[in-house]
Amino acid sequence: MASEADLRARLQRASQEHLLRFCAELAPEPRAALLAQLEALEPEALRQHCQRAAAACARPPGPPPDLAARLQPLPLERVGSASEGDPQTRRLWEEEGFHQIALNKVAVLLLAGGQGTRLGVTYPKGMYQVGLPSQKTLYQLQAERIRRVEQLAGERYGTRCTVPWYIMTSEFTLEPTAKFFKEHDFFHLDPNNVIMFEQRMLPAVSFDGRAILERKDKVAMAPDGNGGLYSALEDHQILEDMERRGVEFVHVYCVDNILVRLADPLFIGFCVLRGADCGAKVVEKAYPEEPVGVVCQVDGVPQVVEYSEISPEVAQLRAPGGGLLYNAGNICNHFFTRDFLRTVTRELEPLLQPHVAVKKVPCVDEHGNPVKPLQPNGIKMEKFVFDVLPFAKNFMAFQVLREEEFSPLKNADSADRDNPSTSRRALLAQHCRWALRAGARFLDVHGAQLPEQLRDIKSP
Repeated sequence: MASEADLRARLQRASQEHLLRFCAELAPEPRAALLAQLEALEPEALRQHCQRAAAACARPPGPPPDLAARLQPLPLERVGSASEGDPQTRRLWEEEGFHQIALNKVAVLLLAGGQGTRLGVTYPKGMYQVGLPSQKTLYQLQAERIRRVEQLAGERYGTRCTVPWYIMTSEFTLEPTAKFFKEHDFFHLDPNNVIMFEQRMLPAVSFDGRAILERKDKVAMAPDGNGGLYSALEDHQILEDMERRGVEFVHVYCVDNILVRLADPLFIGFCVLRGADCGAKVVEKAYPEEPVGVVCQVDGVPQVVEYSEISPEVAQLRAPGGGLLYNAGNICNHFFTRDFLRTVTRELEPLLQPHVAVKKVPCVDEHGNPVKPLQPNGIKMEKFVFDVLPFAKNFMAFQVLREEEFSPLKNADSADRDNPSTSRRALLAQHCRWALRAGARFLDVHGAQLPEQLRDIKSP
């Protein structure tokens, strides 16, 4: 380990020597922990990170002045649909997807490194129960969907097949997630096919460009966003593991969507048959101001433009058919070829530009007293998984029905939307529709048949 004097000199070069201000007060064990954490921070990278964070935060919010003239919706030939068009074509897509799964060429990759701050929990979101009658967690629902798609593909092709489950965690979520899976016997999946790995952490930064001390003996750190996936794949040799298993296609998704279809054969088959190296599921925006990113083109290149970057006038624009011109809402649900991910991790990842997230960061004051700020006091720099879309040689979007595939769990029930109640109702309503289509009838408490079109699914 480097000496305190060496570390102080390194921090001075990074203009961050304040991180050692309480070092002399610390007992040997916390002092050693702080020095070990600081030793892992390369001085020049730390200096650039803090400067970049402060500069990015200081930029005025809102859309770039010239963005509207550079925007275009995706060309129709780059968009498929799960519900519209020729049914026979959709059957071919689905069959191709099942075929690739049966050949053991498909993996799923879960982005589960974030903290459930807005949800109000201190444990990983995947361990959350939204109040289903079964009391299943998000992790259990997803594990069961993997087992089911393996079973369906195996039955079609008379083989045993495996869909490996890669789970990207963070310093905050790795240990509790691993423990939770072990306690639940990996939800009857083979533990060898559940591969957990950790994304990088970055220091939180104050508005004046100084790394924040969370405690006297600890720098405040945060996951580097779901776009930290690409560095993490390289750090942990995940693509090499995929190659050993014969995986060629990867379905990437976020943990908090209760309706997610893992290794969706329709989506996989569509992307494979269209020769896509990168794909994204999208849903039609519910209304112009809906706070979701839009999948579109900027200067003719596919990109996700954040809702905050699109002016109200552009968001209101209508297509000839009457719908929103920019209606392809991003839901963080992606298809990648392994070859594309290899190119990104080895060549293109340094080109990804981090995004600013202004947060309330627990810290210590000038006297070392702990502070839980009531207002945002720091910057967390994040990369997004969709930042790689412009690098694709053949990007394709796939439009799906919101009620069938997208109900995110973001907030506590005190919020109006994207909360445990809306997630629970979305899943129960979906299962009700499936049952009705299969010929089921629903009876009330008196035995009378309920109407087929149930307008509201009551919470249990």
